[in-house]
Amino acid sequence: MPPGPGPIGLRFEKVEKRYGPVPALRNLSLEVQPGECLAIAGRNGSGKTTLLRVAAQLTRPSRGTVTYNGLADGYRPAVGFVAHATMLYDELTARENLLFFAKLAGAEHASARVSELLGEAGLADRQDSLLRTFSRGMRQRVAIARALLARPSFLLFDEPGTGLDAEASAWLTVRLSRLRDAGCTMLMSLHGESELARLASRAVRLEAGSLVSDTRRGATFQSVFASTGT
Repeated sequence: MPPGPGPIGLRFEKVEKRYGPVPALRNLSLEVQPGECLAIAGRNGSGKTTLLRVAAQLTRPSRGTVTYNGLADGYRPAVGFVAHATMLYDELTARENLLFFAKLAGAEHASARVSELLGEAGLADRQDSLLRTFSRGMRQRVAIARALLARPSFLLFDEPGTGLDAEASAWLTVRLSRLRDAGCTMLMSLHGESELARLASRAVRLEAGSLVSDTRRGATFQSVFASTGT
């Protein structure tokens, strides 16, 4: 039966993902405990985004299984995903964007929920402005609000701090800290050590689609993020 409203865990078992002949993930096994905040480090092309897309069930593994709390692959829990691209509509207002996605997500009391999230994001006074007039940091706030519409207990972030100004970065750190403290299970791909990395209870590193270090297995946070580069 589906899990209850509590935190959701995730398990990758010998997962491989190929795009034609090119492997993006190689025989990857990883278990994330319910309520864990996991930082995923690695260079561009290491497989971080592919891992998150597989976890979000936006793409299927070529081999291996992915389960949530021991459930079979194919079960779709409520998952919030913030991709590197915001995946919002420029010709809609911030409020219209969130109302549209709230309907798709089946969020209850959508109008009140949208108002609540825009207020938390500091965008109440811009809710009726077209998204194309927003800065990168403001767009990211709306994207995070979109991911939270259905109150998911499992959240995925693909380099969430990219392109943010100091104000938006500070807001993001506080928001993710609150989510972590509320017991959300979170996976974040990050380029290097940062304020966001300090929120993590655990960190792993990918190289060429393989898991090469894990603080659960004795690695240090400094070694996991060393020479991440671009």
